[in-house]
Amino acid sequence: MNRNQVLPQVQLSAEPNTLKRVDFCAPQSYKGAGFLSISELPRVAEEASTVVLGDGFHWDLETHFEDSPGSEPRQVMALGLKGRLHLVCQRCLQDCAVDLAEKRRFLLVATEAEADDYPLEDEEQEPLVISQQFNVLETIEDEVLLSIPLIPKHPEGFCEPHVSVFGDEDGDEVADKPENPFNILKNMKKN
Repeated sequence: MNRNQVLPQVQLSAEPNTLKRVDFCAPQSYKGAGFLSISELPRVAEEASTVVLGDGFHWDLETHFEDSPGSEPRQVMALGLKGRLHLVCQRCLQDCAVDLAEKRRFLLVATEAEADDYPLEDEEQEPLVISQQFNVLETIEDEVLLSIPLIPKHPEGFCEPHVSVFGDEDGDEVADKPENPFNILKNMKKN
């Protein structure tokens, strides 16, 4: 018998406050979708260079139970994220719109020990410790932060590298040929 057919499916609210307290320990599955603006994700807002109207992330979440050979069915959560935020381009140091799209799967476990025992080789899904007051909003924010590129930049050819001037501000030109550091040794050998 398929446990998903027996358990009720609860529709998650898109309100950020209700996403902070979801009971994943209850014998039910969840489904929901919504949009979170950058201002509703404070840690993401710290990373953004500017916030433009419409910046944020569409999310969709669904949990279900999968049969596990030799044990009880395990609860799995699928999380999809798609959205945009503005970061500083590391090539030209100007604002750069970064589009992100992520699909993640989590195996929901009850204890930290179960999460620690989960095999690291499984790249399709990772364990996530759940509770009766699970913060889905925080998980969404974590996944957005993890998907931000380490070096954000415009597409190739869109911008020019930022030119910095070091040294004299007068613009004196440096000699075409730098002095050979071995000349000192050459002079020492003559003496």
